[in-house]
Amino acid sequence: MRTTYPFTAIVGQERMKRALILNAINPQIGGVLIRGDRGTAKSTAARALAALLPVLPVVKGCPFSCDPDSPAMACSVCLNHSEEDGPLPTDCRPTPFIDLPVSATEDRVVGTLDIEQAIQYGERRFEPGVLAAANRGVLYVDEVNLLDDHVVDLLLDSAAMGVNVVEREGISFQHPARFVLVGSMNPEEGDLRPQLLDRFAHAVDVVGLTAPRDRVEILRRRVFFEQDPDAFAAAYEQSEAEMSDRIVAARSRYSLVEYTDRDLYTIAALTSSFKVDGHRADIVILKTARAVAAFEDRFQITDRDILLAAELALPHRMKKQPFQDAVLNPEQLEANMRKARSDADEAFGEDDQEASEAESSSASADEKKVPRAMNLS
Repeated sequence: MRTTYPFTAIVGQERMKRALILNAINPQIGGVLIRGDRGTAKSTAARALAALLPVLPVVKGCPFSCDPDSPAMACSVCLNHSEEDGPLPTDCRPTPFIDLPVSATEDRVVGTLDIEQAIQYGERRFEPGVLAAANRGVLYVDEVNLLDDHVVDLLLDSAAMGVNVVEREGISFQHPARFVLVGSMNPEEGDLRPQLLDRFAHAVDVVGLTAPRDRVEILRRRVFFEQDPDAFAAAYEQSEAEMSDRIVAARSRYSLVEYTDRDLYTIAALTSSFKVDGHRADIVILKTARAVAAFEDRFQITDRDILLAAELALPHRMKKQPFQDAVLNPEQLEANMRKARSDADEAFGEDDQEASEAESSSASADEKKVPRAMNLS
């Protein structure tokens, strides 16, 4: 069995790893698009993320890997069986990693009529597709910019709603489709249409590391991995286990992370300052900020969390001139963030500010500063 390169062994690319981790904590953030040149660990990171995630308890025999502990998110087949037969038999499966080919059709993605069953027995039966296999796992689309636009739209819809609804060929069926959507692309081969680009919650631009020390470390680790993958994996076993435990803990903590009206005003003022169209960026920033707080074992979001979220949610949504790349300047982001918080404080007044600060008292003074990195160690 081929060993997957460990997630914690990837050198650099902190923003890409941060986006992947946050989407693993809450897949309904909406997925991440990784843009970069060849050989910048895009596919390596996606595969490593799936290997990092824990083994899943599933309903035995269910093609959708339904969670036996979450009946509300079960498919219709599991719901019917549980009502008729009581508790369902359970099993365990590794977190699925599904690599979607560029040639994938709509039928292959969403599922379709089982032709063999229809011909032999005259029965209409749903044949699950890629979205069924990817439920509760990672769905990776390499060269997503070369995929049919309609198929990309289907993937993004399912990633946002967490369910796949099929109404076709006399079939009416729906099943859970909660997965971490990861798309990658080389901008030299063309870009996504703006309408599709905006549907990805996060976008990260990655480039090859230029520092000789970093390149030597990448080379050293890769040679070690290819010569003895088992020994290499063993060397990172502890760091992988610790990262996996942090993600699992953050998932359970996410729903408990709180925010104030002042935080919402700050987010809205920040996105307005960059003249971002629509409201998707605001929603993504809030969800992402909560995931950052959950990952760092906190129950209240801070300015730092909002800033880290904005770094992932805004660059691909900023307006740009023709033939220009959208670049989010860190200094400009910090300045706009300070102005947004100042506007929020002014809008809510001193009394509300004191109440808000009391709610956030669990966050330390250092956490309330605005650093440029998230602790992934």
